[in-house]
Amino acid sequence: MNQVIQVAFLPLPATFYDKIAGADRRIIMKYAMDHIVINAVDIDATLYFYTEILALPGERVEEFRANLVPFPSVRITEDTIIDLFPKKMWEKTNPDDVCRPNLNHFCLSTNKSDWVLLQKKLENNNIPVDDGPAERWGAHGTGTSIYFRDPDGNVIEVRYYQHEKADHPCVLTS
Repeated sequence: MNQVIQVAFLPLPATFYDKIAGADRRIIMKYAMDHIVINAVDIDATLYFYTEILALPGERVEEFRANLVPFPSVRITEDTIIDLFPKKMWEKTNPDDVCRPNLNHFCLSTNKSDWVLLQKKLENNNIPVDDGPAERWGAHGTGTSIYFRDPDGNVIEVRYYQHEKADHPCVLTS
């Protein structure tokens, strides 16, 4: 027997999300980034990069080393982590079964002094900057960013926002 389920949407209070919907009154759903997953070829090099170069706190690293959990993570914010999958979790005989090709890049934002410090750490560790610094559009308007790669070849953008520039248009096509 087929059942029809009706769903009613209650009106939402006026929020930022209502404003960006403009005249188009479609419901805009709200999300927050929970985690991303990076397939690590060399888990030790990847952990070093994220905990030492990017200075993100490791999570479940000791448990991973003791074989109590299948992978470690690093924390970006209180609400967002990066899971680091070791090769044994994603290596397949058929390359089409591996999810690697789908990620273009991800972007982390920070303050200007940490952004400058990161550039020095990249240089001191012989990690080349692929592009930038340049002004690019992001979640908070126009910010200054650089692109570089982690040990597994994933492209990372790191940016900072200067409040007075956040609402100005970007000169690049980003």
